[in-house]
Amino acid sequence: MRRTHTRLVAAASAAALTLTLGAGVGTASAGSAEMPSGTALYNGLTMVGCQHVDPSMLQMCGGLDVLTSDDPAVLTINPFTTDIVILGAGLYPDGGIRPVLEERLRTGFRLARQYPTARVIVTGGVPQNGRTEARAMGDWLRGAGIAPWRITEEGNSNSTVQNAQFTDRIFRERGTTGAVVVSTGDHVQRAVLNFRQAVAGRIPVTGVVARG
Repeated sequence: MRRTHTRLVAAASAAALTLTLGAGVGTASAGSAEMPSGTALYNGLTMVGCQHVDPSMLQMCGGLDVLTSDDPAVLTINPFTTDIVILGAGLYPDGGIRPVLEERLRTGFRLARQYPTARVIVTGGVPQNGRTEARAMGDWLRGAGIAPWRITEEGNSNSTVQNAQFTDRIFRERGTTGAVVVSTGDHVQRAVLNFRQAVAGRIPVTGVVARG
């Protein structure tokens, strides 16, 4: 177990130079974001490390991530082909948005406003009153001022695993190079694991904890 943990840390640390240098280059080209926080840089290293481990080690690797609402390094470095993914939560019977989902939306909105070139995917089916979670989230974001062309609705999934699998199809279709998963603190770690499993190391995935 100790040897496995050491290998995971080593894999993450091996990405340090590339990620740190890339932060300076990417931020300069984007022109809108600050340098990542120390926590965000650390999570950036574990993110890249987890991208290159055996699938059987993904859950253990994810345990190295620090849960945070800080802007993720991957979005700071490349806000052009990194997607912000906001996970759904159950709607009210009338199709209204519950507080837990609004927390996720507010955090996703903050990131989308901070990184205006980043695309946003809202994912969740489970319709209430004829309205899927994805449609409710899309409506909320459009109402908050996010341009419709930036928003993609994935409204067929019925679980976090399906959120990841169905969203990965979108990643593949449009050449996404990184993903930032937004969910609440009691859910984001499992969600990131599911997304890392879905993309199978093809792109890096990290998470952001929603805050109200």
